[in-house]
Amino acid sequence: MKEKILELSDLFFDEIVSIRRYMHMHPELSFQEFETSNYIKSILKSWDINFLDGYANTGILVNLEGKEPSSRVIALRADFDALPILEENDVEYKSKNEGIMHACGHDAHTASMLGALKILHQTKDHWRGTIKFIFQPAEERLPGGAKQMIEEGVLENPNVQHVIAQHVLPELEVGKVGFRCGTYMASTDELYVTISGKGGHAAIPSSYNNPIIASSELVLDLNQFFNDKADAIFAIGYIDGTGSTNIIPNEVNLMGTFRALDESFRLESHNHMNRIVDQVAKKYNIKIDLNIKKGYPALNNDIQFTLNQINKAKEFLGEKNVIDLPIRMTAEDFSYFANAVPSCFYRLGTGNKDKGLIHGLHTSKFNIDEDSLKIGMGLMAFLAIS
Repeated sequence: MKEKILELSDLFFDEIVSIRRYMHMHPELSFQEFETSNYIKSILKSWDINFLDGYANTGILVNLEGKEPSSRVIALRADFDALPILEENDVEYKSKNEGIMHACGHDAHTASMLGALKILHQTKDHWRGTIKFIFQPAEERLPGGAKQMIEEGVLENPNVQHVIAQHVLPELEVGKVGFRCGTYMASTDELYVTISGKGGHAAIPSSYNNPIIASSELVLDLNQFFNDKADAIFAIGYIDGTGSTNIIPNEVNLMGTFRALDESFRLESHNHMNRIVDQVAKKYNIKIDLNIKKGYPALNNDIQFTLNQINKAKEFLGEKNVIDLPIRMTAEDFSYFANAVPSCFYRLGTGNKDKGLIHGLHTSKFNIDEDSLKIGMGLMAFLAIS
């Protein structure tokens, strides 16, 4: 099947590039991907492929059966939401929705999986089992589309044994893919803090209780606690205490992120953050509200299943083109799939220095070497049936 998959990847390449470019031109934000969903469904209809829709509102599921459909059930997953970023690329397929951009490669994820679907649909008499294709909305925004799709039964009827997903990586050159067994990505929690004091004239200290002082100590104390924790990140990215040179504000608002690789430490840290908040509040006789918006869990690739995928990738691409990945402190809601069944989340190299394709994910100049789409669809198809 390897040679057939390579042949069909070449044959379908131009069509898949066109699909990716159309999606890139028409990005939509998380939980608002109505036209994107309709576009994917129009492609499936044109290929005479049945689907189920309505998962997490805009999600789509395809159940593709080969020979002996009940012998094995594998799922492939691709996300299709975009980010609130103004694109700065000078390309013919630049975003037409101003201020919204596929800056995380979800257009490439979906296009690649559609390519894999077309390949496997045309070869379904040559492989065993059932393959579910999960087109998922809202990866970029809590609570995420994965959790909702799972709750709505996307991994059931028939029950999925394993899930595979790929994600673009511009730091990795086109032609290569990367894997990591075990823990790969961090959990993510959003932090929202309101420090409520008493404002007043800066020249009359007795008239106010300055929330800026308390907020400063709070940030320093929290940062000091997490500073030496190698497997966690605490960061405050927003401070708003609008006053002036002689005006003390009534309150200060903070926003930040907390990430961890270990779920037990994650929960312990939540408790410790609340203890530090209480200590600072008592010290300054001030009210502090900490809201920890719990996000995605850490992403753990099943070790044995991922080792199997690594060996298959080496067979498909050659050993030198399959690399070991370092741990990342970024987060992914694919972790919900990985917590549900043994799964593998790997990276598709999309960078090309010679073409100037060097910009990172979530930036206004991110783009991919579209040759990666040929590898993306072919490898996904090969992993799904091997």
